[in-house]
Amino acid sequence: MTGPKSELHHYLRAGRDALLWKLDGLGEYDIRRPLTPTGTNLLGLVKHLAGCESGYFGTVFGRPCPEPMPWLTEDAEPNADMWATADETRAEIVGLYRRVCAHSDATIEALSLESMGRVPHWPEGKNEVTLHRVLVHMTAETHRHAGHADIVRELVDGAAGMVAGNDNLAPGDAAWWSDYRARVESAATEAARRSS
Repeated sequence: MTGPKSELHHYLRAGRDALLWKLDGLGEYDIRRPLTPTGTNLLGLVKHLAGCESGYFGTVFGRPCPEPMPWLTEDAEPNADMWATADETRAEIVGLYRRVCAHSDATIEALSLESMGRVPHWPEGKNEVTLHRVLVHMTAETHRHAGHADIVRELVDGAAGMVAGNDNLAPGDAAWWSDYRARVESAATEAARRSS
């Protein structure tokens, strides 16, 4: 890495990789099933971020993605970008995300951090942005959703960790984690008891 743009781009790519890694080894049901009251699911997070990147690194800088995304139109149902229909395959959604990311990467490479763009859905007077700001915004957005994916994946099958080959977790077997969780639960129960 050399320079702020390369560093920001590196962290954006790392977030993308972490997100996609959370789908590895899971079947169709598990990548789609909603595991929170608001319906958060793994493939939906990928679909959502494809739309985000296409807008922020495409439309904002006058470099629209060539791929249609009907779930982003004004007449689309609310949250249509947050889940995959039965007709939308994993390969289609992941492939779209990879193509959008490549389009984003081309925008990042072509422009300077000071290049100006306009976010159409941000309030007037706050919608003029630099590539630097968009890179920070999309890196934060991607890592936020990669964190959601961490939790959803753990709920699906217990798999946890940051990236392939580096789980970034404390060492311990199933018994150690069970004991650890019990201690955390005990502390929460005791704190609640003391506060009442």
